Amino acid sequence: MESVGPRTSWTFVTNHARILAMILHDPEVRLRDLAASCGLTERAAGAIVGDLESAGYLTRVRRGRRNHYEVTPGTLFRHPAEGNHEITNLLHLLVGLAPRAGATGPSPKDPDDRERDSRA
Repeated sequence: MESVGPRTSWTFVTNHARILAMILHDPEVRLRDLAASCGLTERAAGAIVGDLESAGYLTRVRRGRRNHYEVTPGTLFRHPAEGNHEITNLLHLLVGLAPRAGATGPSPKDPDDRERDSRA
């Protein structure tokens, strides 16, 4: 039997969850920014926003030239295994995991990196 390498194309968090968390964090975020953060096209990001809106997870209101989004409070996970839990707890966790402004690279530094830096 041949050895099969690890599958690396999946993630724990879906693009739907990422986009909803980003909208919770910034209700006036642009589709362009949602797409760039998730590595999607604007069309794909727009389709996800449409999915979330039609499923009742968010509302979209046009304000001037921008959209203003609002995550619907009290919405539950879709899968029956988690169906009695609100999604906001997960969304707040994801928002808290977002990289801080100005952060560049991993933190804290690897001890080996600190040792190399002190020799430089």
